[in-house]
Amino acid sequence: MDRVSKMVSEKPVVIFSKTQCCMSHTIRSLFCDFGVNPTVYELDEISRGREIEQALSRLGCNPTVPAVFIGGEFVGGANEIMSLHLKRSLKPMLKRAGALWV
Repeated sequence: MDRVSKMVSEKPVVIFSKTQCCMSHTIRSLFCDFGVNPTVYELDEISRGREIEQALSRLGCNPTVPAVFIGGEFVGGANEIMSLHLKRSLKPMLKRAGALWV
């Protein structure tokens, strides 16, 4: 849990993902289309990825990927991110976190 907290506190937007997860790819693409450069951790490629995935599960991430953190806070998975986007709440959140300047 401490490892995840440290990882998400270092950058404005952090996405925990898996290389073959289409929803992770979709969320990453959405942020990139906004001009945001998220830090992406591919859990199936990094050391201790399994341990991090278990910590995300304990945080309430279900499914565990994609897990999106903005400004160091857990925001949710694909459903939550898309819902925020449709409500026009996502961009202001990204601006407050310092991930988007326009």
